[in-house]
Amino acid sequence: MQVARNEVGVGVVVGKHVYGNLYGCDPALLSNLRALRRRVIMAAEVSKMHLVAVRGWKFGGEKGGVSVLALVTESHIAVHTWPQYGYATVDIFTCGEESNPEAAFEELCKYLAPKKVVKHYADRSSNMI
Repeated sequence: MQVARNEVGVGVVVGKHVYGNLYGCDPALLSNLRALRRRVIMAAEVSKMHLVAVRGWKFGGEKGGVSVLALVTESHIAVHTWPQYGYATVDIFTCGEESNPEAAFEELCKYLAPKKVVKHYADRSSNMI
């Protein structure tokens, strides 16, 4: 993790948080754990994140979905799906100046092809002194 310096040389954590809701996705894509896991790995690569581990779960039952979590050196990528509603949530947080969580978000949207996206960005950097 890189720590930037402000104008007086004090360390500053650069935190970027992109998260959103994806509506109108194909339920078959939302149910495919293996494919979604691969796409999360691709999202980490295109956004210059360094993968530590990836875990995925497929939940059974009538309202079962898929969750994929990637731990990256910079922080995390999380995707949770509800196929019965055509709905997914994406949460990407990174620390450091080199990584690009926006690129990871776009990679996941490209794969899931939602009809509607509500995306948010939060600057999670430490306060500059």
